[in-house]
Amino acid sequence: MQVTAAVVNEPEAPFVFEPLELEEPRADEVLVRVVASGVCHTDDVCRNQGIPVPLPVVLGHEGSGVVERVGANVTDLAPGDHVVLSWGRGCGRCANCLRGDQAYCDDMGRVSFGGTRLTDGTTSLSRDGEDVHSHFIGQSSFATYAVVPEAHAVKVDDDVPLELLGPLGCGVLTGAGAVFDALDVEVGSKILVTGTGAVGLSAIMAANVLGCTPIIAVDTNRERLDLARELGATHTLHPDDGDLAEALAAIAPGGVDNAIETTANPGVLRTALEAVRLRGTCASLGAAPMGTELTLDAFSILLGRTLRGVIVGDGVPSISIPRLIGLYKAGRFPFDRLVTFYDFEDLDQAFQDSASGVTIKPIVRMA
Repeated sequence: MQVTAAVVNEPEAPFVFEPLELEEPRADEVLVRVVASGVCHTDDVCRNQGIPVPLPVVLGHEGSGVVERVGANVTDLAPGDHVVLSWGRGCGRCANCLRGDQAYCDDMGRVSFGGTRLTDGTTSLSRDGEDVHSHFIGQSSFATYAVVPEAHAVKVDDDVPLELLGPLGCGVLTGAGAVFDALDVEVGSKILVTGTGAVGLSAIMAANVLGCTPIIAVDTNRERLDLARELGATHTLHPDDGDLAEALAAIAPGGVDNAIETTANPGVLRTALEAVRLRGTCASLGAAPMGTELTLDAFSILLGRTLRGVIVGDGVPSISIPRLIGLYKAGRFPFDRLVTFYDFEDLDQAFQDSASGVTIKPIVRMA
């Protein structure tokens, strides 16, 4: 069938909207009519080859839509189901996959960024008989339709606006999951969040659900710090207002229990780590370009602090996404306040507004 997709033909170039041919779903795949897709920093890093992906490619990995057709072996989804597209499966053979940690698959590069089906290296998209790389993080949702493995599609309730839900598949899940799952944050504990974009604000909302105190937000954008306060932060800090380390020490003597760093800035990451108490943990969530180097005081690690990376919040999408929707419906996780909608053809503008800080979480609507 013919679809319209935003194609990346060369690095750092604008998206090109083109008609492409999309294959029918195979036995373990579903065809999804994409209603909307969130715009994520990782898409931009890949477009600019900070994380290498083969070109031409269709990016997008925060899709939401409606199942149109299912493959012969699909058991849990049916036409008409509302789904959020997310991380789904790894190679299934490495030690991490066998432990249930598919997000940390040893073959992650090929699984997420290889631009083909994991099973046989084929693509589902083509242009004039030539392959266009697909299955980006299992989906390639910057298109009007996508063929995705069943494991990457999470069925959701149909009483919530479907166009709103795509970011639950990555950015929102990453921030909230870091609190709920990756760090196993205790009720009432002290938490620091550096960066108040979609990931950081999602972490703040999750920390608020758990009754953490203090919840400290750090950013250079004062409007976002104001929003962080409204969403649960008890303290907000701007680096221009004084020595950041001293301010953090005054709010949380001895250090915070957990820090969540979302900016992918090595200097900010070091500050966040050094603000953690002895035996506390700092989680790095931001996607820095490959090759970015980090300088630390080795003694700060020797004293028992832990620095770890977190992918997709360590959550299980089929469990975590419905949980977040439930909290949203209960009025306890208002992630809709982060969202600005754009038309599909304004995808480049959505990326520009995200990079400049005009928009926190852009979502492009396909129709």
